[in-house]
Amino acid sequence: MTNGPDTASHFLATLDALQADGLAELDAAGDANALEAWRVAFLGSKGRLKAAMAGMKDVPKEGKPAAGQKANAVKTALEGAFETKVGALAGGGGASGGAIVDLTEPGLHTASALGRRHILMQVREELVEVCARLGFAVAHGPELEDDEHNFVKLNIPADHPARDPIDNFYVDDPAKSERPRMLRSQTSTVQIRTMERAVKEGWGPPLKVISPGRVYRPDTVDATHSFMFHQLEGLYIDEGVSMVDLKTTLLQFAEAYFGSGAQIRLRPSFFPFTEPSAEFDMMIALRPGDEPDWIELGGCGMVDPNVLEACGIDPERWSGFAWGFGIERLAMGKYGIPDIRMLFENDLRFLKQF
Repeated sequence: MTNGPDTASHFLATLDALQADGLAELDAAGDANALEAWRVAFLGSKGRLKAAMAGMKDVPKEGKPAAGQKANAVKTALEGAFETKVGALAGGGGASGGAIVDLTEPGLHTASALGRRHILMQVREELVEVCARLGFAVAHGPELEDDEHNFVKLNIPADHPARDPIDNFYVDDPAKSERPRMLRSQTSTVQIRTMERAVKEGWGPPLKVISPGRVYRPDTVDATHSFMFHQLEGLYIDEGVSMVDLKTTLLQFAEAYFGSGAQIRLRPSFFPFTEPSAEFDMMIALRPGDEPDWIELGGCGMVDPNVLEACGIDPERWSGFAWGFGIERLAMGKYGIPDIRMLFENDLRFLKQF
C-alpha cells in the first residue's frame, strides 16, 4: 500500500471500527469468563488493538500526530470501559453474579495473629514479681562497662583468669588502657554501681535490690551455654545479715517460683566478691519423663568486706549477701526446656507454646 492521505484515513477508520466493535462486545460480556476473553481479544499482547497499531507504520509523516492521538484515545476508551465493567460485575451486576478476583492483589485476612512476649521476657517479669514480693527493688546499669566496675571493685585481682581477654568481650585493649571498656560479663556490676550511688546520695544502706539484664561471655554455644545470656542479680545489705538470711531468701524464692515442693541445696564454692561463697542448685527434670536431677542455677554468698569498702560502706557495721542466677536456666527448669539454643532460634512452633 502506498503511503498517503488514503492510508491515514484507512488507519483512522480501522480504529473507529475497532472501538465500536470492542464496546459492543464488552457490553454483551455477562460474566467473569466472558470478560477475560474480551480482554485477551482486544487488549492482550496479541489482541486486535495491538494488531491495528501495526498500521501506524504506513501512515505518512504528516498524518502520524493525528493518528497517534486517535490510537491513544481508542486505547484509553477500551481500557476505561473494561475497568468499569469489572467494577460492575464485582458488585454483583453481572448476569451470573460472579465477582472478578484480581489474583495479584494482597490477600485479605479475617484475623491478624496477635504477638506475645518472648518466653525469656515472660520469665524475667515473673522473677521480678517474685522478688518484689520478697522486698527487692529493681536496679539497672549499663551493658557497656569498664574494668573498674566489672572486676576491680568486685575484688577480682589483675592476674585472675576471669579477666583474661579470651574470656571477655573487650572494647579497648586491656594491655594498653588503664580502665578498658567491655561488655559486662556479669550483672554484679550493677550492685557495685548501686552501692556507690547509695553512699554518694545518702539513701543507703540498707539496700535490697535485684538487677536483671543481659551479660556477655565468649563461651562455646551448646545445650547449656551461650555467648549472650541473661542474669538476675540480687543484693541485700543491712546490719546483722548472715548466711541464714541468704538460704532462707533463696528457699522462699524457689518455693514462690517453682512451688512448695522445690528442693534446693548450697554447695561450698569460691568467688572473689563473696566470702563465704556457694553454688545454688535445684532438683529439676529438664525433659518430661526424666528423673529430676540437681541443676546449677547460679552462685551466691556473703558480700566480701573488700567489696563493701571499695564502695564506701563500712564492713564493721554492715554485712550482706548477693546471688546471681541465669534467667535461661530458670526458664529451662520451670518449663522443661532441654536446650538453651531453642530460646534464641525464633522458631514460632516453639515460642507459641508459652
